[in-house]
Amino acid sequence: MLLRGSRLGALLRAGSPARLRAPAAGGRTACLQRAAFHFPAPQHNLAAFSVLAGQKYSTQAAENKEEEPLHTIISNTENVKGEASKHEFQAETKKLLDIVARSLYSEKEVFIRELISNGSDALEKLRHKLMSEGKVLPEMEIHLQTDSEKGTITIQDTGIGMTQEELVSNLGTIARSGSKAFLDALQSQAEASSKIIGQFGVGFYSAFMVADKVEVYSQSAESGSPGYHWSSDGSGMFEIAEASGVRPGTKIIIHLKEECKEFANEDRVKDVVTKYSNFISFPLFLNGRRLNTLQALWMMDSKEIGEWQHEEFYRFIAQAYDKPRYTLHYKTDAPLNIRSIFYVPEMKPSMFDISREPGSSVALYSRKILIQTKAADILPKWLRFLRGVVDSEDIPLNLSRELLQESTLIRKLRDVLQKRLIKFFIDQSKKDPEKYAKFFEDYGLFMREGIVTIAEQDVKEDIAKLLRYESSALPAGQLTSLTEYASRMQAGSRNIYYLCAPNRHLAEHSPYFEAMKKKDMEVLFCYEQFDELTLLHLREFDKKKLISVETDIVVDHYKEEKFEESRPAAERLTEKEAEELMAWMRNALGSHVTNVKVTPRLDTHPAMITVLEMGAARHFLRMQQLAKTNEERAQILQPTLEINTGHALIKKLNQLRVSQPDLAQLLLDQIYENAMIAAGLNDDPRPMVSRLNELLTKALEKH
Repeated sequence: MLLRGSRLGALLRAGSPARLRAPAAGGRTACLQRAAFHFPAPQHNLAAFSVLAGQKYSTQAAENKEEEPLHTIISNTENVKGEASKHEFQAETKKLLDIVARSLYSEKEVFIRELISNGSDALEKLRHKLMSEGKVLPEMEIHLQTDSEKGTITIQDTGIGMTQEELVSNLGTIARSGSKAFLDALQSQAEASSKIIGQFGVGFYSAFMVADKVEVYSQSAESGSPGYHWSSDGSGMFEIAEASGVRPGTKIIIHLKEECKEFANEDRVKDVVTKYSNFISFPLFLNGRRLNTLQALWMMDSKEIGEWQHEEFYRFIAQAYDKPRYTLHYKTDAPLNIRSIFYVPEMKPSMFDISREPGSSVALYSRKILIQTKAADILPKWLRFLRGVVDSEDIPLNLSRELLQESTLIRKLRDVLQKRLIKFFIDQSKKDPEKYAKFFEDYGLFMREGIVTIAEQDVKEDIAKLLRYESSALPAGQLTSLTEYASRMQAGSRNIYYLCAPNRHLAEHSPYFEAMKKKDMEVLFCYEQFDELTLLHLREFDKKKLISVETDIVVDHYKEEKFEESRPAAERLTEKEAEELMAWMRNALGSHVTNVKVTPRLDTHPAMITVLEMGAARHFLRMQQLAKTNEERAQILQPTLEINTGHALIKKLNQLRVSQPDLAQLLLDQIYENAMIAAGLNDDPRPMVSRLNELLTKALEKH
C-alpha cells in the first residue's frame, strides 16, 4: 500500500490510528484522521450488527465514535483564460464514443469505478516519476463530491495531470490510451506496470453514459506547466482553453443527465465506491469523508495478517455471521500472477447452497478494482461453496472491464486455483484428520459433484483424493482415503473394492460383504446416497480399477473362479437335490429371475441377487423410475438368484416344495424379496407385508 510515501507506509505497517496532519498552506490540505487502514479488534465484531442494520459491513473500529474532521481538496478556484480552441473528435472516435456511452457497459454506475481507476493510475504515474527522481511525494489522494442541487458529481486526483497535448491525445482519441502508452514505455519495469489498472481513454468516456456535459481541469506535474480546461457534450466536438487556479492533477466535473441525477446523491455514490473501489491503493474521500478504510488482505504478506483480521474480512466479503473454518492465502507469479484468499464457511451448507444454480461466491478483482462480485469462470462449479477474492493482472477483460473473455488464460487460471485448493485440503486432512472429517461430512457432496460433472479423468482423480470412507480393515468411525487404501493393497492387487450400504452394520451383514470375505480383501463402506454414482463415474484411481463387491462376484463367475465350501458336504444339499431345487425355483419364480445357481461364498445368508453392474442398474432404476412392477424390474435387471445350499431355509425349502407346495411358494417369494432388498433393488417393501403375515400364520398353525 503506497499512501503518502514511506512515512505513511510505515504507519500503515504499524497499524497506527494516529492523526496525520499535513501543511495547510494555500488551503490545499487539511487534517486526516485514521488514514491507515484499520481493522477492529476481535472483541468489537460489527458483522452481525451491520447485517441487521441493513447496511454494508464496515471494518472501522467501533471505539472510534468521534466525528472525523472533513478533508477535501475540491474547490471552485479555476477560471478559464482567453479563447477556447475547438477540436473535432476523430471520425472513428465519434463512433466508438457512441458505443461506450450507450452500450459498452451493462451498468451506468461503473463510470465511477472507471474514473476512480483513472485517478489511481494518474497517482501511480506521479509516484513512480517522483521516486525515480528522488523527490518527496505530495499528498496523493482521490476526492469525490456530489452536489444534488446542481446535479453534478466531481472527481479530483492529485496525480500526474495532463499538458494541452496530452489532453488532446488522451481525451480526443479514444483509441489512444495514456495508461497504455505509459505501460509501453515501462515494459522492463514490472513494479510500475503492475499497478496500472486500465486504459484511460476508454474509461474516461464512460462518463458520457450519465453526462450532458463533462468538464476537465488539469495541470501537469511537469515544472512550469499551466493549467487547462477541457469540455465536451459528447456530440463530436471538444474545447480546450488555458485556465488559472488549477491544482496539479486532474479534476473532472460531470453535469448529470436528468435521468441520472441519482449519482448526485451521496449515499448512492458511496454504495458504488464501496462495491467497486473499496481497496484502491490511495486515500479516497467522498464529500470530505474517507471511504476506503479496508485493507486488501490478499495483497499483503500472509505472515502479517492475524486470525481476527481474516475473520472480519471473511464476514465482510461473505456477508456472513460465522467464522471461516479454513483459510487459504495463495500468492504466485508463475505460471500466472495470482493474489487470492479463499475461505470455507464454518456453517454447514443449507439445501439452498447445495441445490442453487451453479455459480461462484468468489469476487474477481484486477489490481484491487472489482471486476465481478461472483466470478463464475475462475473456479470450477463444484468449488462454489468457497468465499473469497481472486486478483490477477493476467485476466483478459473486454473493453469495459466487466466480462471475462473465455480463453486459454482463464482455463489456466481455473486449473491452477483448482489444483492449489485440492492440495490445500489434502494438507489439512493430514494436519488435522478429525477437523477434515467434519469438513468432508458437511461439504463432501460438492466433491462428489465435481467427480460426476468433470470430464477429465486426471481432474476426477485429483478430486477423489479428498474423498473419505470407512473401511472393513479399520475400526468403526475411522475414515480412510483412496490413497491410503492403495498403500495397504496386497502385492499384485489391481482393484479397489467398495460396498454401498446405508450404514456399517448393514454393510458388514450384507451377503455381498460375506461373499468377499472368501477373497480376504479390504472393502470401503460407502454410506451416502451419491457415493455409488461418484465411484461409477470415477472408474479408476491411480491405475487401479474401482469395483463394487457385487460386480466382483459376477466377474468371478465369468472367470469361473473356484471357492471352497465352508460347510461339510453332510450339511449341504447334494448336487442332485440342488439341481432339482433350482429347476423348481426357476419355474416358480418365472420371469422374476434370469437364472438360479449355487454359490459357495455365502455362509449366514440363504441367497443373494447378482446383476451385472449392480450399481449402475440401481442408479438407472432410481433415476428413470421405469420399472413399476417386479416383472418390469426383473426384465430390465436380468437378475440371477444365487443360493446357499447349506443354509437351513434353503434345505427346508427343498423339503416343503414336495410336502407343502403352497407354503414353499410363499417361502421362496420371501427369500427372493429379501435378496432384492439386500441388493438395494426394492425401494418399497410394503407389498410383501401380506405375504409375511400369511407366512407367520402358517408357521404358527401347529402351536
